[in-house]
Amino acid sequence: MSLATAQTSKRRLSSEDTLALWKEYRRTNDRAVRDRLVLTFAPLVKYIVYKKVREMPARCEVEDFISCGLEALIQSIERYDPAKGATLEQYAWTRIHGAVLDELRRQDWAPRSVRRWERDIERAADEFTTLHGRRPDNTELAASMGTTVAELRKRRDEITQSDLTSLNTLVLSDDETTIERIDTIASTDPSADPLHAAAKEQAKDKFREAFSRLPQREREVAVLLYVKNMTLAEIGEILGVSESRVCQIHGQLKKTLRTQLDDDAPLFQAVA
Repeated sequence: MSLATAQTSKRRLSSEDTLALWKEYRRTNDRAVRDRLVLTFAPLVKYIVYKKVREMPARCEVEDFISCGLEALIQSIERYDPAKGATLEQYAWTRIHGAVLDELRRQDWAPRSVRRWERDIERAADEFTTLHGRRPDNTELAASMGTTVAELRKRRDEITQSDLTSLNTLVLSDDETTIERIDTIASTDPSADPLHAAAKEQAKDKFREAFSRLPQREREVAVLLYVKNMTLAEIGEILGVSESRVCQIHGQLKKTLRTQLDDDAPLFQAVA
């Protein structure tokens, strides 16, 4: 795009200029002319989307709605009919606004009644705050809405259940800094617990010490079986003994280790 075209696209065109530009596009089917129309009305897409941001669930990405609005804008340019009386801007506004609402409903599985309650609760709370200079408690809010506290709590529970948010959503931490929601969820991985990690390391040390006291033949069998993943028959061939003898050695080393580590059984159970 040339500098002159870019500068022209930044100026707000009149309805007559827009119509003339649209007629030029219909006559020539020049993609550059259509792109200029898109650039002209792109701020309209952002304006409509950001007006609806408060109604969007936190999991929704604003960029998705802007993309949806731009698609509607391009469609409105293609389908515009000046004979119906509306200007291109008016027609585009209607198409973009409708597309954003449709996308909002598509991404929000909560019933419309729940969203209506959500808007009514917010409106009543804002009106009370404006009038009294503070936020209302549940009793005051319920009274201002003409409902009961029990009903208000029920509706708020429905709103909370319907509002699933992204784990990457920013939330306010205890020290008033913003962190991602995933960082506020308690980990269920025991390996992330420092005490568990220390106990696991201690258990490894005790096992290494007990293993080092085994006879050499028993250590060889253990390494070939558990590290090299060899069968009893294969180990027998390497050691020059029968498979049954390898099985006896294996049984003996397990018995020896179990005896040496018996006093530390609670430790091994805790890290198992």
